[in-house]
Amino acid sequence: MSQSASPSPSFPDYEKIRVEVDGPIATLTLDRPERLNAMDTPLLRELLDATERLSGDDAVRVVILAGAGRSFCAGADLAAGVEPGRTTADHLNEDHRPALEAIATSPKPWIAAVQGAAAGIGSAYMMACDLTVMAEDAYLFQAFAGIGLVPDGGATWHLVQTLGRKRAYELIATGDRLPAARCLELGLCNRVVPTERLLDETQAWARKLAERAPIALRLAKVGVWQAAQSDWDATFATEVEHQMRCIASEDAREGARAFLEKRKPVFRGI
Repeated sequence: MSQSASPSPSFPDYEKIRVEVDGPIATLTLDRPERLNAMDTPLLRELLDATERLSGDDAVRVVILAGAGRSFCAGADLAAGVEPGRTTADHLNEDHRPALEAIATSPKPWIAAVQGAAAGIGSAYMMACDLTVMAEDAYLFQAFAGIGLVPDGGATWHLVQTLGRKRAYELIATGDRLPAARCLELGLCNRVVPTERLLDETQAWARKLAERAPIALRLAKVGVWQAAQSDWDATFATEVEHQMRCIASEDAREGARAFLEKRKPVFRGI
């Protein structure tokens, strides 16, 4: 985090996550390094609250999801278990699903910055982000079958979408660790960087994205999510609708002016 980054006054004092804002870039850090950022219910509630606040903050244009310490996220905190009177289904549907959907439907690009393990349901949070930067020491780990469980958090959908049915099943059934370099080859991440440069490289990329037109980035995000679950005809229609909304924006006019004037555009998100 750069020298000017600081906890934002618009966020409460969370106990299990940190939110730092540096200009148009927010970094949301899972902050349980002693548990490899394993997720329990209080953490998930803080994560959802912060995600909703970030989505509503027009000054923030890009969000980085990171993990404190040596791992991104070890998955669910099995030692914590579920709260009395609740089932695992309650926990998944009422805690994880809202947090994952809040990331997926956020109007801003989310970049996962992954070091060490992205394991179990932690990998679902990595894959729910729009972009992923992995450190050279990072790996994806579907540990479920080794402890008698199946993937959750939508991980199966993401894996099949990216890898295809057979490779997805192989990864789930064997529980093999998939190193960052292989994740890059298979399309599970966008970039692999030296471990000590992970946050710096991710923040630099986030700053470049923050200079792009916010409306276009938001609608493109909606478009790719819808295309992954739709057909060509519906996707074409969505593109037409989104293009008309972009063309009507001041940002599109600014982009055209900047092109003709041979200068860098300054987008305001209107």
